Amino acid sequence: MAEPIRKIIIAGGGTAGWMSAAALKAGLGQTVDILLIESEDIATVGVGEATIPTMRVFNEHIGVNEAEFIRATEATFKLGVEFRNWGHTGNRYFHPFGDYGATHEGLAAHQIWRRLKAEGDDTPLEAYSLATQMAYAGKFFPPNPDPRSPMHDYSYAFHFDASLYAKFLRGHCEARGVKRRNAKITGVNQRSADGHIESLALDDGSVEMADFFVDCTGFRGLLIEGALKAGYTDWSDYLPVDRAWAVPTAKSADLSPYTRSTAHTAGWQWRVPLQHRTGNGHVYSSRFMDDETARTVLLDHLDAQPLKDPMLIRFTTGHRNTFWDKNCICVGLSSGFLEPLESTSINFIQLGIIRLLELFPSREIDPFLRQEYNTRTLDAYEKVRDFIILHYCTNTRDEALWRYCADMPLPDDLAYKMELYRRRGEVILRKYDHFAEPSWVSIYNGQGVIPDTYDPLANRIPLETLRTLMQTRRDGIQRVVAQLPSHAQFIAQHCPSDNFMKTVV
Repeated sequence: MAEPIRKIIIAGGGTAGWMSAAALKAGLGQTVDILLIESEDIATVGVGEATIPTMRVFNEHIGVNEAEFIRATEATFKLGVEFRNWGHTGNRYFHPFGDYGATHEGLAAHQIWRRLKAEGDDTPLEAYSLATQMAYAGKFFPPNPDPRSPMHDYSYAFHFDASLYAKFLRGHCEARGVKRRNAKITGVNQRSADGHIESLALDDGSVEMADFFVDCTGFRGLLIEGALKAGYTDWSDYLPVDRAWAVPTAKSADLSPYTRSTAHTAGWQWRVPLQHRTGNGHVYSSRFMDDETARTVLLDHLDAQPLKDPMLIRFTTGHRNTFWDKNCICVGLSSGFLEPLESTSINFIQLGIIRLLELFPSREIDPFLRQEYNTRTLDAYEKVRDFIILHYCTNTRDEALWRYCADMPLPDDLAYKMELYRRRGEVILRKYDHFAEPSWVSIYNGQGVIPDTYDPLANRIPLETLRTLMQTRRDGIQRVVAQLPSHAQFIAQHCPSDNFMKTVV
């Protein structure tokens, strides 16, 4: 019988390290010792303060109470992402965490909408999205689990302070037996026989041994790249933005229940409202804009006073060639980076560590498990890459970056998906897609990609029946939205932080 893994070392803290520790402890219990090594002298890169709905599943998996998490991390709720000036200047659309209505006699809501549009109905598709209308009205309330409820077909995620989340998870993990050492890793010792990592040398002269290692050391990839030389695939040709200025500002009066992304000349700007402040950043391509100009663009488009000087973050879009090499996996920024346009960075962390639990090895690591892990992870990266590219390549703006993105060759699978959608609104989903059909529809539609025609099966239903159906949906959404509390009111009543209450008059 294969010898089981007895000890895991997580190299690096921050969001990736402590999420990994929490998930491994929840999945493995007391059967495996978990040690996290981090240095308080090494700053973490908190680029992702917005999430997608799978974050809720992760918190449930590790046993975290949602209200406690929200208060501890100054979190707010997120119903989706608003895009401004994407596609063309003056454009505005919304990517909701929800659909555009239930299917009717096998027809997706956007197919019904397209038939009505062909008959002269100019009602925007967003009118049929409850999550979108709640967001634009500044309202929030959790969905109803009863599928018969009009408040069933949407979800939500969070905006939160990543450093506070790491601190919160540290307390959660240590209470459950995860050990922590405050030290710098000065060396990685490998077995001469097979190159597996045997131990880590620390700056106090000590050595920590383990059976398996999780690299959460950020962009540098101290274990996966520094020691194991996994290599890196650069996707800058597809996604040319490579830098970001980030700055927090004072809390804004607009506590919107969504992330905002505003396109600029050579990139885009995020706005993430928290209970105690607002996170902001300008993501841009250094090929098309210099650093000082990009910094000025950010500062000129803030809606509140900066709380500190902007921080410059450099990155190369892409991924490690190998995510699991020998007895080490990489998680978080050490595994790769896709810009935070759709808030997928934290989701990659949870997927990486949950996938390890699904394929958890013995000490004699089965190479087929390792191969499967790498295959699934690469596939997930490629699917998110293509979804992000979709935002860029469908634009009609006239600046250099945007012309480049509109003209660049596309990945074959994305080009195929786009062509099928253009023909008659068919959405193709793959196994490891992060986003469901309504998400793809929202970006296509928002960027101005309208199908040439619709599913011909829509013609079997009388036109007036479809008109009545969709009018009923619109009216129902408006009735629901009118009755809901504002985002700020819901937080104040159910999960305010101490800082939030200080600002409530």
